[in-house]
Amino acid sequence: MDDISLLDAAERYLRGEMTEEERILFEELRKNNADVDQLVVEHHFFLDEMNRHANIKNLRSTFHDTHIALLKEGSIREIPTGKARRIYLWTRYKRTIAVAASIAGVTALLFSGMVTVLTPKADKNQVEVLGRKLDILEKNQNHTNSELRDVKHKIEIPGTPAKFGGTGFLIDAKGFLVTNAHVVKNASRVTVQNRTGLELNAKTIFVDDSLDIAILKIDDSLFKALNTLPYAIKKSSNDLAEPIYTLGYPRDEIVYGEGYLSAKTGFNGDTLTCQISVAANPGNSGGPVLNKNGEVIGILSTRQVAAEGVVFAINSKNIFRALDQMKRTDTTYQNIKLPGNSAMKSMERVQQVKKVQECVYMVKGY
Repeated sequence: MDDISLLDAAERYLRGEMTEEERILFEELRKNNADVDQLVVEHHFFLDEMNRHANIKNLRSTFHDTHIALLKEGSIREIPTGKARRIYLWTRYKRTIAVAASIAGVTALLFSGMVTVLTPKADKNQVEVLGRKLDILEKNQNHTNSELRDVKHKIEIPGTPAKFGGTGFLIDAKGFLVTNAHVVKNASRVTVQNRTGLELNAKTIFVDDSLDIAILKIDDSLFKALNTLPYAIKKSSNDLAEPIYTLGYPRDEIVYGEGYLSAKTGFNGDTLTCQISVAANPGNSGGPVLNKNGEVIGILSTRQVAAEGVVFAINSKNIFRALDQMKRTDTTYQNIKLPGNSAMKSMERVQQVKKVQECVYMVKGY
């Protein structure tokens, strides 16, 4: 299939114009060919931007027609011609022109991205973990530790600030969290920090590098256990194009992102992970990926270096596998039970985020 035919097939697929047999064959092609899958993702963005650009043009046309009609009615008067006229038009339409220019710029970048995808690459099979270097947190850390001293909380303060970390989220209301194994790798000590800046001692109780999953336990007298967790952790598979959102700590405050499930497998067909279309940066590692019903469907972990917006998440069913392994090796954790029902199915997204953010922590490694 040549490039033009491939683009045509991708557009028909995205518009739902394929027959059932064509759709099945094309999805199989996406699954087995990373370039085709990435082309579909990029073309989806391209079509969205073109639709937005068309809407802006229609809006500008409506403004123009309204302006002419008001002139004819005498409701407004025309500014004299000359330099003042040019200034008037710029003042009146500068916001619309700026938006249109931005859209044009994004569209150009998307065209460039599509060309890049279709061009053979010498080193495309690379992904990077989304752990974060935390040297910049020394000031915030000292501020937090000062507050903790004020409440007579004796937290052990290391001689140097945290050097690396990411995100983690509760899987049990009593203080058990899950994150990526690479987030806490080589850490001699781990702490977690909630969205208010309170830093708590934690310990790593389980690590599986093959799954890239680590389980932590908050071990701090300031931690207040929750009654229940608002979300569920999903054990079954997910649907292609399913809307998703994430919460994490690529910066010092919690950050929200949204997108959709773009492939059921991860990099190079990896079945442990899935591909999602969402903005992700260092620090997002270990953050929850949730669907519209408030169910955790994955743990955000890596992104593809050679392609923009290609992010991978560990499928949530692997959290169950990790927990089962931990229980087999340490019987003291038999009472941990992952939440099976979401209390957020009927909530709007803003309300869901308010609930979830209380359960998401910045993870710091020393």
